[in-house]
Amino acid sequence: MGPDAVVEEVSVWLEINRVPVVTWMCTPELLEELAIGWLHGEGFIDSLDQVRLRPCATDLGFWAEIPDERVARVDNEGRQRVLASGCGAVATYLADPTTVEPGEVRGDAPPTERFRELFKGLFALGARYRETGGIHAAALTDGEKLLSHAEDIGRHNAVDKVVGTALLAGRGIQGLGLLVTGRISAELAYKASRAGLVYVATPSVPSTLAVEIARRAGMRLVGRAVSGRPQLHGADEDP
Repeated sequence: MGPDAVVEEVSVWLEINRVPVVTWMCTPELLEELAIGWLHGEGFIDSLDQVRLRPCATDLGFWAEIPDERVARVDNEGRQRVLASGCGAVATYLADPTTVEPGEVRGDAPPTERFRELFKGLFALGARYRETGGIHAAALTDGEKLLSHAEDIGRHNAVDKVVGTALLAGRGIQGLGLLVTGRISAELAYKASRAGLVYVATPSVPSTLAVEIARRAGMRLVGRAVSGRPQLHGADEDP
């Protein structure tokens, strides 16, 4: 890919029970995975049997049918509605640390040298991430190998895609770790905490709200994960 390379971006909509809820600005692949992962991260579903997802035949979009009690559960969480948020997507609610259920420490993150190897693998898989510098990459890992990965112009979209990929494959995600190439935002930490992930690691850094969410959930955040001195945040860290 030459120096004039660009990254493809499209808009994709989602309606839940005929009500518009989100429009993603995203990279146009793994769109079903994106929708399923987003529904999981926002709390509308815990499993595939709670949703019927149908693509639009004439436009880039999906209709989701979800039990009304699941929608009401999200509405009653107390999170503030927003018009726009995050990297590439319009979100439904703010990621509010006070709505995260407090939890015990979920587990340990791998040692520093292991993160370097895991990210080396992610960078090798992320061809457009390497070639353009305009794409984010994410992967689920068991600490030994990468289980699913995705690239997208939005780091939150990439995370939703890897979660959706795992769910559609019937793979459990609780207890796994997440690698991301961009900053760990509050929204990203919220998705990870809801998914039951043990840690999130990045070559970048987490935000203050992401750290607060991780502390409350018992989750670990690893900043500067491929540098000489990674930074551990969240669970077991003194405020």
